[in-house]
Amino acid sequence: MKSLPLIAHPRRSGLPINVDVSHTEKILPIDQVSERVREAQQGGETVVMCHGCFDIVHPGHVRHLLQAAKHGDRLVVTITGDAVIDKGTGRPLIPQELRAENLAALDCVDWVAVGVDATAVNLLSTIRPDVYVKGREYERSRDPRFLEERAVVESYGGRIVFSSGDVVFSSTALIAAIEESTHPFHGNVQHLLAEHDLSDEALQQLFSGFHGQRVVVVGETMKDTYVMCNRPHVAGEGPMMTLRPIEHRSFDGGAAIIALHLAAMGARPILVTGLPQTTVGAAIRQRLEGHGIEVRAIELEQPLVEKQRYLVGQSKVMKVDYGEPLTLDASAQQQLHDLVASAGRDADSAILTDYGEGLLTAGLLGSICDTVRPLVSFMAGDVSGRRANLLALRHLDLVCPSEVELRDSMHEYSEGLSTVVARMLRQTDCAGAMVTMGPDGLIAFEAARVGEGSVDWSARLRATHVPSFVPHAVDELGCGDSLLAAATLVRAAGGSNGLAALIGSVAAAVQAERLGNSIIDTASIRRRLSRIRSAHLQYEPWIESPTTASAG
Repeated sequence: MKSLPLIAHPRRSGLPINVDVSHTEKILPIDQVSERVREAQQGGETVVMCHGCFDIVHPGHVRHLLQAAKHGDRLVVTITGDAVIDKGTGRPLIPQELRAENLAALDCVDWVAVGVDATAVNLLSTIRPDVYVKGREYERSRDPRFLEERAVVESYGGRIVFSSGDVVFSSTALIAAIEESTHPFHGNVQHLLAEHDLSDEALQQLFSGFHGQRVVVVGETMKDTYVMCNRPHVAGEGPMMTLRPIEHRSFDGGAAIIALHLAAMGARPILVTGLPQTTVGAAIRQRLEGHGIEVRAIELEQPLVEKQRYLVGQSKVMKVDYGEPLTLDASAQQQLHDLVASAGRDADSAILTDYGEGLLTAGLLGSICDTVRPLVSFMAGDVSGRRANLLALRHLDLVCPSEVELRDSMHEYSEGLSTVVARMLRQTDCAGAMVTMGPDGLIAFEAARVGEGSVDWSARLRATHVPSFVPHAVDELGCGDSLLAAATLVRAAGGSNGLAALIGSVAAAVQAERLGNSIIDTASIRRRLSRIRSAHLQYEPWIESPTTASAG
């Protein structure tokens, strides 16, 4: 038999990831894929295989395939042929030839083949990969089709690995969105707006519910300073950057900015924090009280932490943190705990924040959660910084970490996001989470309830993806704080988790388009929502020519 040449693979050869190989060369008949696999295995390489419909290659698919590729040296992807797909009228949306090309265009994929059966049983018998990767949702599946696939793989000594991307992305759901709109993003946004009725009248009623809400905010108060500099140059005495400051802009940060957001949105926040008995501490207290915030603070012997960011234009080039992490003795911790308990008795809701600067140890934060939980109807929280402890937040209705913070806290970097969230919620006894993903927006997760206060952990988490509303971020600082403040007020006013995620995302978008910790009010949110509702995205439809119309 003539030996078939193997395409040099970037993971093995050291070639750059965008190696110039026509991706259509990766699409082969099943028997040729099988031959390529045998040659690779005889050469000591491990072959991984994934199978699916892949009607629309979405972010969940990409994560799934990237993680699968890490389990071996070669990745084979097989797809279900058009004739045997049974997903309803009009499916598949994309014909098998184009679906194969989409997958072959991914650098992590080595070979693509189209199957003629409804399952991968015969494909697995022919290709015989070393590793067969399925989504995490199959780990406990008793579906007879999957069990037959599993039996084939294990019969020749292969391995089944469960590793997936974010299950909240669904080709079926995306196709439904496309049917509603000529642009998927626009359709998704319009669906969210229609689902939650954000007409002017509905918004007015929602925001009216913010007024008078008593919210206790617990956490460190910090100072965020932006040092505006002229263009940097290399110092004469050595290869280092020289900056010349031309302007300083300071903002209240940490828990203080959350309280400021709440006050601007109509609530009556109580800030429980630590402040030094200095002119700086007195000025902050006076400024916060001027915005209608009640400040209850323990006395700190150390100065406030100040975080200076050096900017050239709008680009941050360096960050310097001034001040040592706080160290509270047992007496100060008890005093802070008592202040929080007293404020909780006067509040409707609570927001607990840990910025990792030492005001809240893991033990103290856990004790505060236990104390405040029975006092308020809604409790939310967030963490920031490497010293913060997400898992110390217990019994909350909502936590709002970034994906990086969540994965770092759980030490989970390859599991699907929903799996990691479910594990975190179960471990902390929290009911919901909004996980932010930067330009990819956020995913709001909510556990199913079976009774008053009871959570059904055996049920799948409900998930809502809210896209980012920021075409170009000026500054990401404070986006999480504005999201947390707005989402908490929506939930406290009786809104759903999905509505809170939408309003919180809009508040974060307003923040991202401003430099520094700007205070977000309901008028800003209303204006931004109005722009989103009235936006008309330009879309050039694909016009079939006589030639393309007759093809396939």
